[in-house]
Amino acid sequence: MTQMETRLCSLLLQEHYGEIVDRVGSYLIRTGNQPLRVIANDTGTPLDQVKKALCVLIQHNLVSYQIHKRGFVEYVAHSDRCLRILRYPRYIYTAKTLYGDTGELIVEELILNGKMTFSGVVKKVADRLTESMEEGKCMDYSDVSETFTRLADTHFVQRCPGLPEMDSEPGSVTRRPVAPELVIDEKEMFIVPKVSMLGRGKRRRSSDDEEEGSKGKRQKKDPDAESSQDDGIYWQINMDRFHQHFRDQAIISAISNKMDQTSSEIVRTMLRMSEVTTSSGAAYTQPLSSNEIFRSFPAGYNLSKQVLDQYLSLIADDPLQFVGRSGDSGGGMFVINLHKAIASLATSNLESVVQERFGSRCARIFRLLLCKKHLEHKQVEDFAMIPAKEAKDMLYKMLSENLVYLQEIPKTPDHAPSRTFYLYAVNTLSSARMLLQRCYKTVTNLIDRRQHESKENKRLMEKSQRIEAILASMQATGAEEAQLQEIEEMITPPERQQIENLKRNVNKLDASEIHVDDTIFILESYISSTKAKH
Repeated sequence: MTQMETRLCSLLLQEHYGEIVDRVGSYLIRTGNQPLRVIANDTGTPLDQVKKALCVLIQHNLVSYQIHKRGFVEYVAHSDRCLRILRYPRYIYTAKTLYGDTGELIVEELILNGKMTFSGVVKKVADRLTESMEEGKCMDYSDVSETFTRLADTHFVQRCPGLPEMDSEPGSVTRRPVAPELVIDEKEMFIVPKVSMLGRGKRRRSSDDEEEGSKGKRQKKDPDAESSQDDGIYWQINMDRFHQHFRDQAIISAISNKMDQTSSEIVRTMLRMSEVTTSSGAAYTQPLSSNEIFRSFPAGYNLSKQVLDQYLSLIADDPLQFVGRSGDSGGGMFVINLHKAIASLATSNLESVVQERFGSRCARIFRLLLCKKHLEHKQVEDFAMIPAKEAKDMLYKMLSENLVYLQEIPKTPDHAPSRTFYLYAVNTLSSARMLLQRCYKTVTNLIDRRQHESKENKRLMEKSQRIEAILASMQATGAEEAQLQEIEEMITPPERQQIENLKRNVNKLDASEIHVDDTIFILESYISSTKAKH
């Protein structure tokens, strides 16, 4: 864990969960596994606050616990999951794209709460959707249940590990474990419990606020049948499945840009057919026959079997090598080389960075080294058709930035410079790691800048929010237009302009964070794919 990653994790924890959670989480990220008392002593935080912070972190899968061999419980932070906080908006947007507003709210609720029961999610989402509907319309629990089941069937949500059933004989005293060991049956990970969800979403009314307290007490004493049917079965989002979807979309987009829309639709069909059967870390998809692809291809394209075979041959013969042949049965067997696809996308990102920072000529040399693997200085000049002095300057620039490296091959054991070959080459993996660290630094700077902008204009934003609240309450009571105009004029035109500028700047910074995270995702996928391959 580098210093920059630790700093980014700390910023994300502080922004989403507060200062105390950040203090405990950052300490565990820096120091590794630690018991409760040590965390409290070293962070200078009261024990009860540390316990609450750990509860929040465990609830959101950012920290887990394990029993040490000496018998005490120690806590360990998952820094990779802390960095995933950056990707939460993308998960929610993906759910909205695939499953509409209902899917969006289901994933949003699971992210906000960390873990929830099926019945709890359905009720909360139905209530939120009813709030946004016209007066007199309500959202049925059954509609939300159906969308949740579809999310589970496609593995976007999964069950959390739970407590095992205790098989104790009546009268026997079982010793309570130091910490419960959570288990899950992989066969049941995506099976939604059969819960009879009857009813509709309810609207919240200000007049009902007083009744809510008494209702809450009543519900605690007398829990309804629905909540007890799936009590203890909690659900969470499956990040790996979302990442698999992001990877697939990136591959489809690359094929579309390189070839055409029909080719990308063929690759989309192949990925859709193998999305549940292929694990997220696999190097290849399951082999698919031409006949199977033809049967699963969307009917709207009116593509004949002969044309499909021609397209498959073209894609398989393309230098990108995203699709490969694996046999001749069933009209030809085809697989998608996922590792090769991710490596190509990561390399494209590296080329783009070189072009943006050093210009198109440097990018030409970089692409040449990627293609030819190892070249001497004279060969670089000749192949790239760049004057010797310029080529030397560009190579040394990239060498100083660790984008290329120099390999010495001596002719004699004494390593004399006159009898040594000096070859330039690109180590894609180390360049990707270096660029990934720069991306983390960029995101950290963006968050710092956004927080600084908000802090500088805090007083003005609070004034704006107060006036908006007054306007809303006056509109609700039917105030006259002149009164509303008078309230609005409490914010002067220069202040209004300043608020507009702040909102625009914050939106730009938010959008930049999401764009940088796209690059982070590709680079992380490439690094993990390369590790798995070797």
